[in-house]
This record gives sequence, structure tokens and C-alpha cells, in this order.
Amino acid sequence: MNLTLERYGVWLRSTVVCLGSALGVVSADVAEIPLAMSLLVPAVLACGVRLYALRHPLPFALLWTLDAAVLVLTGLSQPVLGGDGADVMVEAIVGISVITFQHEWATRPVAGAALAALGAVVCVLGDVLSSPGHSPELVPLVRMLIEAGLSRAAYLIVRARARAADRSAAARAASRREAEVAAARRATEREYLATLHDTASATLLMVSQGDGRDWSWLPLRARQDLEALSAMPGFETESVDLAELLGCVPEGEGQARVQLKTHIDGPLAIPSGPGLAIFNGVREAVTNVARHAGVREAELRAWAEEDGAVVELSDAGRGFDPQSVPARRRGISGSIIGRMHAVGGSASVTSCPGTGTLVQWRWHGRARASQAADGAQVTDGVPRPPRAQAQHTAVVRLIRGQLLYGAQLAALLISLVAQFAISLRQLTAYQGVYHPAWAQTAAFVCLAAVAATGAAYLLRGRQVPPRVRWWSLGAVLTVSATGAFTLPPERLTGAEDWAFGLVGWHALFLLADLRVRVFAAFLGAHIGLNAAAVFLSGAPTAAESAAMGISTVSICGFQLSVGVLLTRLLHGTAPAAGTAAAQEEELRTRERIHEDMQRDHKERYRALTATTVPLLVGLGHGVLSPHDEEVRLRCGVEATRMRRLFAEGDAVSDPLLNELRACVEVAEHQGMTVSLAVRGQSGEVPVEVRRELIDPVAVILGRTRSTARVTVVWTPRAVRVSVVSEDCAGGRGTGEGAHAHGRAADAKVTVARTTRGGSVWVEAGWRRPAASGVELA
Repeated sequence: MNLTLERYGVWLRSTVVCLGSALGVVSADVAEIPLAMSLLVPAVLACGVRLYALRHPLPFALLWTLDAAVLVLTGLSQPVLGGDGADVMVEAIVGISVITFQHEWATRPVAGAALAALGAVVCVLGDVLSSPGHSPELVPLVRMLIEAGLSRAAYLIVRARARAADRSAAARAASRREAEVAAARRATEREYLATLHDTASATLLMVSQGDGRDWSWLPLRARQDLEALSAMPGFETESVDLAELLGCVPEGEGQARVQLKTHIDGPLAIPSGPGLAIFNGVREAVTNVARHAGVREAELRAWAEEDGAVVELSDAGRGFDPQSVPARRRGISGSIIGRMHAVGGSASVTSCPGTGTLVQWRWHGRARASQAADGAQVTDGVPRPPRAQAQHTAVVRLIRGQLLYGAQLAALLISLVAQFAISLRQLTAYQGVYHPAWAQTAAFVCLAAVAATGAAYLLRGRQVPPRVRWWSLGAVLTVSATGAFTLPPERLTGAEDWAFGLVGWHALFLLADLRVRVFAAFLGAHIGLNAAAVFLSGAPTAAESAAMGISTVSICGFQLSVGVLLTRLLHGTAPAAGTAAAQEEELRTRERIHEDMQRDHKERYRALTATTVPLLVGLGHGVLSPHDEEVRLRCGVEATRMRRLFAEGDAVSDPLLNELRACVEVAEHQGMTVSLAVRGQSGEVPVEVRRELIDPVAVILGRTRSTARVTVVWTPRAVRVSVVSEDCAGGRGTGEGAHAHGRAADAKVTVARTTRGGSVWVEAGWRRPAASGVELA
């Protein structure tokens, strides 16, 4: 906004100086023209240098000196040119200059005020030199200072609205940024959990299921899992050949090997985000065939379709009912379906008991683009929201509305101050000049009513209704006609004409939200009415025409330039500001997403460092043997912990019970018999506390081989989770705590453990702090 105002001020002042100087020279005596040119030409050149400085910055002192030189040279030309035309010319140039200085030097108000004071001194000096022995006229001087003050006040009003727009846009951007960061973190979390499910969790679960296998594949698999856990989860945007990826789908080793019959119509070039999602989903589906289908063969097909690709994996195994699979099982919902939804694709699983299973993945560019309008895109590996265009439009609309409101308030302020501080004095001082005087008074009252009506709407933050606007505009034109035809033609645009320079400001705040051509048409009609009044009474002299021309240019030209400036602010500066704000916000959002993803990844990896990572390292390098019972027990504990982690993000009414059931399912999958009992009415428990309450249960269930009993007891102020194992394997594992899994220092979870023979009883309890003021239901 400041840059726009500076350019506007320099261009307007330079235009007025050039036109005013030309009209002043035309109206001067021939003998005075050379001396006048020696003063006015340097002033015009100084304006040219000032225009040059808009694109090539010059020192502050030089710019201020150039502006001051324009004032001094123009003021000294007044006694040289002589006559009323020179007075009007100098008054117009200096008046416009001190007004525009408040915009040119908007960020340096002291410099603008100093130039305004210099302009007042120049006017006084010009009057003294042109009329020796006569005191300078104070009325034009006071009017000029009032106009300079109004210019500064208008700038402050518009700046306040611009800052309000900045604050509102920043607040909205911050809200969007938080939502986008949260969405990106959720998407990354889903991918992380899916990766964890397909790698470390599956490996540790297989190790925990017992001996008697060919474990030659395990070291390489453990090292690959460790590499996957240490990598930053996320999607890429480069193109890949899906056919080549599918050719790398692992078939497994030994008894778990599945022979794939592939029919792939390649190449299939798609973005690597969807490509990796399909690859990982197929890998998980092949693993499910080995585990559950009861067959060792499957068919993998892939082909292009429109602008996307379709992949199918089918087997002739025992089949199952997809609806009966609990949501806590992540093989289908997370690794297959969830992954594809995250990249804008789709996946489906079709199966019935005894008829085999068909898994299908679909991805289409158009479908992805459509879904992306409601989801999240990814750039340079960082998910980001795609609704940039809609957000940019909203920001531009916000900025434009605030700038428009500020401009209307500024125009209304100028109208009221000019009418009651300047025009009212003119009206009362020259009552005898008007014919009839009552018409001029009625016109003044009419303008006051228009201003009051506009103020009633604007001060309440509302736009003037169209019907009220056009009636008010008709009233303003009527005032223009009244002022033109009830004043002697030779007095038009002079000191007696209070309405000529006033009606334009009233029209401006009424038409500010429309295109500038509407305001220009009004000014044309206004000037036409006054010109008609002049020519109907006879042709004016050259001097009178020059004086009227200078007044018209300085008054109506200035008002039109303000309308052009407003259009520039609303349709040029506002979109540019919106674009800059959107780009800055996008950069901040991406930086924030990247930082949070890095931090989340470090926290996740740190949580696994104490227990999961050592197991994978030992298995990957042969330090730990899957034939060792203690190693298998530790793997069972970690697999149970991971399953609880997978259930942590489920949207359920009782998260604690949901996570416990996930742990129980892993134990039952190992062949255990587990009973789960719940007493009391459940309540809300923070996620950090849930982790500590369930971790001892996960440890015991992971080390139990036959039967266990889990009990949850709710009371109004506390919750207790206990587990009893009849044959829990001993060793250091039964005493493992939850410190490695994110224990909060202030969680206040107490853990009690009792061992009797082969039985182990562990209870974890948590009491809600009394200071919270909220009790469990």
C-alpha cells in the first residue's frame, strides 16, 4: 500500500506541475515567459528525477531536496508571471504538492510535515513578492494546511484498515496453518503406522510365534525394517514406472513364499506417491496370502486405464468376510485401503469364505485432482493443502474490503471537514453574490444530508445500499447544477464557489466500490454543468479560461486521481498483497510441516530405540537368535506394544478399552486364551496416561503362553488396569516399564506387581488430579 501511495503521489504531483506550468506560461505576458521558463523548467526536471527514483532509489536527502526545490521554484514564479492566473497556478501546484507529500513520505511523517510547512512559507513569499505592501491572504494558506492534514488523516485511516486486514489475514492464516499442519501430521502418522505394521511389527510377530522355521531370511528382513524405521516417512512427487515397482514385490522365503503369476502391461508411469502406496499395499496383501489364505499361489495383474492405473491381486484361498475384520486390524484398513486414500486413490477387498480373495487398487490423475481439492497435496516430500486458489481469493476479498472501507471513511471525513470548515465559511461570506441565496443554502443542507446518510451506514460497518446510493448521487448532481446556475459565470471555480470542489468528495465515498469510470462519468457531468453555465452567458476570456482550467485540473483532476488510486489499491494492490501473503503463508506452513514431521519422526524413533531397535539390530546382525525363547518373548512384547500404538488413533468412544482389545487380539493370535472384564462406567483418560496404564499389560500378555485375565475397574476419580497371567515367562522382561514409550513425568501412574509361583499379577492405576475439577463419569 505504501509503495502504491508513493508512486501515486509522485505521478500526480508531477502531472499537476507540468500542466500547471504550461497553463501558467500560456496566461503570462510574452516578456515574462523566458524568466518564468527558467524557473518552471527546473521544477519540471526535478519532477522527472523524482519519477526516475521510483525505479532507481536515490538518497533520502537528495529526494527531499528535489521536492523542496519544486515548491521554491514554483513559488518564485508567482511574481514573475503576475496576475490572477499565476496566483491560481501556484496555489494549485503547491496545494497538490503538500497533499501528495503526505503520501510520498507516508513512512516519514516528519519529512512530509516539513515540506507542508515549506509550502506554506512559499505561498506567503509568493504573495508578498507579487503584491508588495499587501499582507498575504490567510484563507488559501489555512485551506492548504487543512488539506495537508486531511491527506495525512486519510492515509492513517486507510493504513489502519490495511493493518486490520493484515491482522485478520494473519489470524485466518494461522488457523489454516494449524489445521494444515495437523492434517499433514495425521497423514504422516498414518503412513508411519502403516510402514511400522508392514515391517517391524510383522517381523517381530513372526519371530514371536515360535521355533521350527527356516530363519535364513530374517537378518536381511530385520535390517530392511530398521532402515524403514529410520527413514523419514512421506510421499514423493516424481514419476515412477509402476510395472517396474511391482516386479520387485517380495514373494517371501521358505514356507512363507507365495509364487506370483504376473500379468503387467507396462510401462505404467504414475507419480511415485501413489506408486509407492500401491507397491506397499501389494506387498502387504502378498504377506496376507501367505499367512491366511492357505495357498501358495496368487495372480498379480496391472494395466493402464484412462490417465491412471489398476492393479489386482487375486488368490484361490479360503477367503474371509471383510466386514468381520475388526477396525484394529491394520493390514487391510491401514496398509491397503488407508494408504491409497492418503494419495487420492482407492482400494477394495472382495472376498467370501471359500471363494478366494481379490484386492484391487485404482489411481486416476483426474480423480486425485478432484479429491485433492478436499484433501492434502504433497510438494518436495512435504504434504501441503491444495486449496491455495480459494484461500488466495478469500485473502484478496478481505484486504479489498478493508481498503475499501478505509477509503470510504477517508472520503467521508474529507467531505465533512471540507464542507463545514471551508465551504460553510464561503457560503456565509458571499451570500450577496448568489441569485437566489436560498438555493445555495438548500444545496448546502442537501449535501450535509447526503454525508449524514453515508455516515450512518459506514460507521456501522455497512455499505450504502444501491437505491440509497443512486438517490444520493442524484442529489449531489442537483447541488452541482444549483451551484453552477445560481452564481455569476465569472465567479465559478473562484472563492465564492463553495460547491465546485466539494461535490466530488461526496460522490467518491458513494461510488468508491465501483469502477473508476463511473466516478469519471460523474465528474464529467459535474464539469459539463459548470461549463454549460459559463458558455450560456458568453465566451470567457483566455485568462478566465486558463484560471478555470487550472482550478478544474487541480480540483477535479485530483479527485479523479484519488479514484484511480482507489481502483489501483482495490484491483492491483489487494491481489498483489493477497498473493504475497499466500506465498509467505505457504512457505511458513511448509516449514512448520517439515519441522513437525522431523520432530515427530525423532520422537517416534526415540520411543522405539530402547526396545524395538535393539531387537531388530540383534536379529539383523545375528547377535540375537530367533530360536532363543527369551528373544521370542521380547518380540511378542514389542508386537503387542505396536498393536496398541496402531489402535491409539482410532475414533472410538472408549480409547482405553479399544487399545486393550488390540493387545488382547495379538495374544489370542498367538494361541492364548484371554478374558477381558470391565467394571464401572468409562471416562476420558489422556493418551499419555493410557500408554502407561496399558504398557504393563502388553508386557505380561507378550510373555504369556496359555491363559491370562485382564480387568479394567473405573471409579469416579480413578481407573485401574490389571492383568493376571498363569504362566508368564520370567526374566527381566516382566519388569519392563513404559519409560521407553513416552511416559509423561507428571502422569502419576502407579504400578504394582506380585509373583506367586508361575502366576504374575500386575496392576496399573491412575487417579485424576483434584485440581482438574473434572471427575470420571
